[in-house]
Amino acid sequence: MSTGRILIIRGGAIGDFILTLPAFAALKRQFPGVSLDVLGYPHIACLASTGGLVEAVKPVEARPLAGFFARKGELNPELASYFSGFHVIFSYLFDPDELFRNNLAKVTKAQVIQGPHRPNESQPLHATEQLLQPLERLAIFDADPQPRIELPAPASTATRTLALHPGSGGERKNWPEANWAALLQRLAATTDHSFLLVGGEAEGDRLQRLAAALPPSRVSIARSLPLPELALRLRGCTAFLGHDSGISHLAAALGLPGLVLWGPSNATVWRPRSERFELLNAPGGDLASLPVTEVGARVSSWLADH
Repeated sequence: MSTGRILIIRGGAIGDFILTLPAFAALKRQFPGVSLDVLGYPHIACLASTGGLVEAVKPVEARPLAGFFARKGELNPELASYFSGFHVIFSYLFDPDELFRNNLAKVTKAQVIQGPHRPNESQPLHATEQLLQPLERLAIFDADPQPRIELPAPASTATRTLALHPGSGGERKNWPEANWAALLQRLAATTDHSFLLVGGEAEGDRLQRLAAALPPSRVSIARSLPLPELALRLRGCTAFLGHDSGISHLAAALGLPGLVLWGPSNATVWRPRSERFELLNAPGGDLASLPVTEVGARVSSWLADH
């Protein structure tokens, strides 16, 4: 396929989307003359355009798309016209009864290729490898499984900044806030790093509370930033410390060295895909059991190495 249009439909959270980026990159590399679009949540899917992987982002809105998931559903004319303009469509939407796939066939002659809505945790394969498997239908077998978001190198600065994300999508994946506070005070006393505290609505006032105990000149907060803006802020940091979260996957895709406090998730499938990222595994997956002294020693050693 030297020309034409390919569409990737991908919903999900930040981490889910970032783990799908190798599919975008592989298609761009295999078919450089093809126009590649994404149908997804714009505030997340914009990462693909920020990294130069797609030509256009279209919002995946529930109401217009609903008819495509119903038997004899009313198919939105605008979406029907949109789908008809593609030669290949990859769908990572949940479609167990193939209703969406069958309705697509009514409005487009595109080759429709189904991908997994969520990686299978019973398989001993990383999520990126599972999300790349549908591309084998187009004879793509050797894709790079590491998500990458290429951004311009930041201006050099004498200040070394450690980015920290003390949250995630679920409290079971979080190290206790009191432990984070103790660790930050230890790092402030034993290193010359500045600190960028990263979070969103899920973190509530946690970032402000943690920042309040640090020297104001050495801490800044990036809360609920648009993802392209957050990516630029992270790109200017020297290292990243966090949990099992979409922001950790973002930092890994940007090429930062990272250390992740890892709890109950399946690391074989979900760990950030980067040779520059390391995991500090909690015993039995219980992050509360990780003592501040152990984490502090590991972080200090890790910072020295990087």
